[in-house]
Amino acid sequence: MSRVFVASLTLSHFRSHRRARLALDGRPVALFGPNGAGKTNLMEAVSLLSPGRGLRRAASDEIIRRPQAIGWKVSAEVEGPGIGHEITLTAEPSTARATQIDGKTAPQVALAKILRIVWLVPAQDRLWMEGADGRRRFLDRITLSFLPDHAEAVLTYEKAMRERNRLLKDDVRDPAWYRALEAQMAGAATRIVAGREEALRRIAAAQVGAATAFPAADLSIEVEVPCTTEDDFLTAFADSRPRDIAAGRTLIGPHRADMAAIYRDKGVAAKQCSTGEQKALLISLILANARALKAETGAAPLVLLDEVAAHLDAGRRAALFDEICALEAQAWMTGTGPELFAELGERAQHFEVTEVGGESQLA
Repeated sequence: MSRVFVASLTLSHFRSHRRARLALDGRPVALFGPNGAGKTNLMEAVSLLSPGRGLRRAASDEIIRRPQAIGWKVSAEVEGPGIGHEITLTAEPSTARATQIDGKTAPQVALAKILRIVWLVPAQDRLWMEGADGRRRFLDRITLSFLPDHAEAVLTYEKAMRERNRLLKDDVRDPAWYRALEAQMAGAATRIVAGREEALRRIAAAQVGAATAFPAADLSIEVEVPCTTEDDFLTAFADSRPRDIAAGRTLIGPHRADMAAIYRDKGVAAKQCSTGEQKALLISLILANARALKAETGAAPLVLLDEVAAHLDAGRRAALFDEICALEAQAWMTGTGPELFAELGERAQHFEVTEVGGESQLA
């Protein structure tokens, strides 16, 4: 078995779970039970084993189980070819999340060297219809899965941009105040743009010749002012200062980019497709992301699919399960009933999640 997987997951005072423990063997994981039972909470805990704020983008205090509010803990054992690690995440009230790997304090970015995780959640179903912010986050998440240093570039850019925005709001016009900040932004922006383009290239390559029941998508990045080098960005930021001062914020740069998708076989923009087609395109991109990561690292990433089975007919659902198993991915999937995962049979581990007296229970 070439897969890297979560071999055990233990939660303490994590949202609806006072305590929960799962022992796992690398097969896909099917979590079923009524809405509100705590299935997505388990999946969210898994998503926190990668850098970032997880699939709900929640702050640490939002995760604490109420009314106790004594802090939460997630522990996981990760296994794979030649590796074995124990990851522990903790957060006390009003404190940031702390990460330990094999008993030693570590930065969040170190998690990307152990686990790659991709996900699709119901909140993304309107990705193609709503604002560009969500599409940028989706693109940056894909990019981060390939290039863990992408997160550092984004943070550096955003920090410098916040400082620049303060100057803009204060109507500062002396160029000397802007040059150092814009140099930081230009360096980080160049890395961000290069990383995003590389991610799209890998996604495109992973879709070529893939045996899949899901439609291919042609992705592109749309920007107001095309820039690829640091000098390009430095010039663009300087030229944009008068307009930015009037607006009180930075109006050009990678934080304003958008991602467009075309349903390849139909030549139709994703935003013009039916709801079902839009969902199929999203699933296609997540699977392409997983295939590309496996081609690069030799092991598929964890794939988190929240409530995905309910939106597919029986044929597409079976095709999805077949692709996941062919990838040898430990996919975590949620649904309201066991019948949604019947096609998986013994190829997956099945767990029922219920709610008793305000507390989630596993069976």
